[in-house]
Amino acid sequence: MKFTTALFYIFALLMIVSGLKVITSRNPVSSALFLVFAFFNAAGIWMLLEAEFLAIMLILVYVGAVMVLFLFVVMMLDINLDVLRCNFCRFVPMATIIGTIIIIETTLIIWHSYGTIVSPAHNFMQSMQTTGVKETLSNTHLIGQIMYNDYIFAFEIAGLVLLASIIAAVSLTIRGSKDVKRQRVSEQIRVRREERLRLVCMASEKQSSDIMNASENA
Repeated sequence: MKFTTALFYIFALLMIVSGLKVITSRNPVSSALFLVFAFFNAAGIWMLLEAEFLAIMLILVYVGAVMVLFLFVVMMLDINLDVLRCNFCRFVPMATIIGTIIIIETTLIIWHSYGTIVSPAHNFMQSMQTTGVKETLSNTHLIGQIMYNDYIFAFEIAGLVLLASIIAAVSLTIRGSKDVKRQRVSEQIRVRREERLRLVCMASEKQSSDIMNASENA
């Protein structure tokens, strides 16, 4: 057995174990740390496949940004786990249905696309050889060429999905609350001159009898 093959099995085993610990751990902080460990093992597998760009992006984006954000949120919110687990059994049937659908879809995608995944890169390299281009491209350049030529429609759809999720997240955070007072520019613009100043007629102030007696006794 080659050394790279042994490393692949080690990384794959550690990633499977850490993935199981993510969904079975009772502490959310431990789950996030196990997910970080799974990302590192996935990056190691990418390095074995000579996809250095994907490995570095996986560490920088997911481990360096997303998971750090998850850890900050989990550790600062002080989540009460007893409240979250009280109705856990009620969501098991729906979660089972959704999980089964996801597994079936993933299996169909892998089954129909197995053996044709490397065809765009292979076709691109063949086209370069036929045109006489002998320059050796890096995997970053090759990924960019394939993504923006062969998968441009899927890339734009993914961008629209991410844009919709960003808009949904912003709309959820700016919804109205009874305890928060916000500036309403439209009402300020529609205000009339008569509403800016209001004259109120009030009777003159009079001292009460208790105050007058206290002053006389003094």
